[in-house]
Amino acid sequence: MPRRLPALLALSVAAVSGAVFFSHTGRPHAHSISLAGIHKIRHVVVIMQENRSFDSYFGTYPGADGIPRRDGRFTVCSPDPRTHVCVRPFHDTLARNTAGPHEHLDAVRDINGGKMDGFIREARRGIAAGCENHPDAPLCSLGRDKPDVMGYHDWHESPNYWDYARHFVLMDHMFEPVTSWSLPEHLFMVSEWSARCHKRGDPMSCVNAIENPLPPPHEAQNRTGRRPDYAWTDLTYLMHKNHVSWRYYVFKGTQPDCQDDGMVCRKVWQSAKTPGIWNPLPWFDTVKQDHQLRNIQPVHEFFEAARQGKLPSISWLVPNNRVSEHPPALVTAGQAYVTSAINAIMSSPDWPSTAIFLAWDDWGGFYDHVVPPKVDGNGYGLRVPALVISPYARQGFVDHQIASLDGITKFIEDDFLGGARIDPATDGRPDPRPDVPENFPSAGELTLDFDFKQKPRPPLILPTHPPFS
Repeated sequence: MPRRLPALLALSVAAVSGAVFFSHTGRPHAHSISLAGIHKIRHVVVIMQENRSFDSYFGTYPGADGIPRRDGRFTVCSPDPRTHVCVRPFHDTLARNTAGPHEHLDAVRDINGGKMDGFIREARRGIAAGCENHPDAPLCSLGRDKPDVMGYHDWHESPNYWDYARHFVLMDHMFEPVTSWSLPEHLFMVSEWSARCHKRGDPMSCVNAIENPLPPPHEAQNRTGRRPDYAWTDLTYLMHKNHVSWRYYVFKGTQPDCQDDGMVCRKVWQSAKTPGIWNPLPWFDTVKQDHQLRNIQPVHEFFEAARQGKLPSISWLVPNNRVSEHPPALVTAGQAYVTSAINAIMSSPDWPSTAIFLAWDDWGGFYDHVVPPKVDGNGYGLRVPALVISPYARQGFVDHQIASLDGITKFIEDDFLGGARIDPATDGRPDPRPDVPENFPSAGELTLDFDFKQKPRPPLILPTHPPFS
């Protein structure tokens, strides 16, 4: 049976009075929430990868809330409408995957009222929809006969990710903030809302858009050709107002993501100067009005800043298609890119004061067994992998607290903005967003993943191309 989460009321009490959570040893640890040591972190780096569920990467990690099993046998499955067989999770040893569609409707159908069994059905539907128009695409020949959404990887395919988990913090109840695909997730990452604005320059004309905020006009899903205007408030507005440095680093290349159920679509070029589903900041009014477009930079500038010890306060790193881990991109290529970025930080003079949040933006259609909590009309979406890496991160800790990717924004706001939120009631720039996700108790308290009293831990430099077992 899928695992249901505890009542959010209990979580609310824990978040206010001091959380009680469990390590992989199973022993409870009481920890009072305190921001006294958070300011030892002077650099936050958010590395956002693509399209993996928690169970698909860490479903067999020791001590984590992984794929249910009894007597060594998995006890969950997803019915295949073609074969009429309920497919159980299996160890997928391939570095290239097909996955499934991952728009809002797919999330609803995958969750299937809490049964968590719609994954194979949606994968078959997505392959059919995408390959009907692109029959020669490699993904079609790879996944048409046997969808791989029930497949999982372990340390054989992702040794570095498992090493980071063993040495730092693995979060096993991190959820997408919105039940949707990449563009809404990236809008939440930088602004805590996904909306569609009907009057240029007017934040009050924006309405909630869980699935289809207007993408840039070169995207297939923007058939109007109209340039989007993201008029609501984003995090860079508060950072600029408070003189907090930031950079949004974009890996030059292509982006593959599709909408309208398609798993196959035309690849779109991206660069720091090209707005896109992974690079939405150029379409935000605040970024243009504050003359901050220059802060959106190519990824090589990140490596140079790390080398010189000149990282900004906040860095976001977004990949290109080849290194994104977005199927059918290779897991190994994504892991190599992420490792090179983390090695650069660990080799930097800035390492002693840095926190890295490594996460995946959405579940990509892959199986997960945990029913997401319902917090508002937007989410949460499914569980995604998340790691906390820092000289002050707890060692080998599995954090079971319920959290969402909104918690990363909350950590940034607590560290650099004195706890200010992207809140139309307080930030001086009203917009009609339905709520302030950072204030949900279920956003999590990521300071619990740190021990700011411990001696800063040394770097863990890993090979960018470890053996693929």
